[in-house]
Amino acid sequence: MKETVVGLLIPFIGTSLGAACVFLMKKELGRNTQRALTGFAAGVMTAASVWSLLIPALEMAEERGRLSFVPALVGFGVGIAFLLGLDRLIPHLHLNSEKAEGPRAKLSNTAMLVLAVVIHNVPEGMAVGVVFAGMLAGNAGITAAGALSLSVGIAIQNFPEGAIISMPLRSEGAGKGKAFLYGVLSGAVEPVGAALTVAASGLILPLMPYLLSFAAGAMLYVVVEELIPEMSEGEHSNIGTVLFAIGFALMMTLDVALG
Repeated sequence: MKETVVGLLIPFIGTSLGAACVFLMKKELGRNTQRALTGFAAGVMTAASVWSLLIPALEMAEERGRLSFVPALVGFGVGIAFLLGLDRLIPHLHLNSEKAEGPRAKLSNTAMLVLAVVIHNVPEGMAVGVVFAGMLAGNAGITAAGALSLSVGIAIQNFPEGAIISMPLRSEGAGKGKAFLYGVLSGAVEPVGAALTVAASGLILPLMPYLLSFAAGAMLYVVVEELIPEMSEGEHSNIGTVLFAIGFALMMTLDVALG
């Protein structure tokens, strides 16, 4: 149980360490730095969606024969629809954007920026929770090393994410403590969502292939809808693409080597 608690907290620690950059750096992150960090995060999330979530979902449904793709297909589609619904229902503001999305609300830009990160942290928390629930069940084909690799991979991409939240808030006039707090809070939904998922493991185990692919769909929605546009906007640069490839390769390596 101890290693499960640690595994659930690792992604949150990654976000918190990234947010702590506000105490170490005086200036806002440069545009190319933001592109690089966003591209890296997108690469990690894409690889995690494939190797840690979709492939295990397909393997768990092998007994269905030619229809083994059905749970992954259904879960993936529902995951996309779920994040699309959150995007429509929750007011939020993406980084470097001047126009908020979702319903109109009398919220500060800071609050809506944090909400944007919270939205895409939901599937990450669920993904970690589902994988550790499968590991604890012992019959889902998920090893402790495999679960840990997903947790570490998400923590790696959460580090720049924490910095991307806290540093712009600091440049807009927020105190260091407040900017750090908002960065930390943006990642708090992950361990909470993961813990709730593990707590419901007895109910979700029969649905494991669907839930793994659900998390994959939700994470890839975030990559395509938010991260890739952010790393590509403005003057053309290949830095985001290069770091996407590095992030993808790193997460793939972690999953295969540790899984």
